Amino acid sequence: MEKKTLVLGVIGSDCHAVGNKILDYALTDAGYEVINIGVLSPQEDFINAAVETNAHAILVSSLYGHGEIDCRGMREKCDEAGLKGVLLYVGGNIVVGKQNWEDVYQRFKNMGFDRVFPPGTTVDTTIECLKEDLG
Repeated sequence: MEKKTLVLGVIGSDCHAVGNKILDYALTDAGYEVINIGVLSPQEDFINAAVETNAHAILVSSLYGHGEIDCRGMREKCDEAGLKGVLLYVGGNIVVGKQNWEDVYQRFKNMGFDRVFPPGTTVDTTIECLKEDLG
């Protein structure tokens, strides 16, 4: 079976590295080819890595709360780069303050993200979703 390639990183001015390392390890262990672009990554780094590696999915995490700003326009940029249909996942503390999760979820879905994970989502949940979405 061909390994599915995932681009993983922490978007924007966020330097939270621990969760990124845990995801990298768990996803690799689950049989995925993980291209980890690390922390402090602009959208372009995710997209360039996905184009270069012919990635099946882009997994964006954000813990410092500015994910909504950092992720805006990402689906359109993916489409322009020839990544139409690439899976887009986002998770972590993706907005500032306590906001209604349904509203947050809908805003990210409207931005073109296929999966939007709330704070505290387990790696197992992410892996189950990847299996479902990528076959």
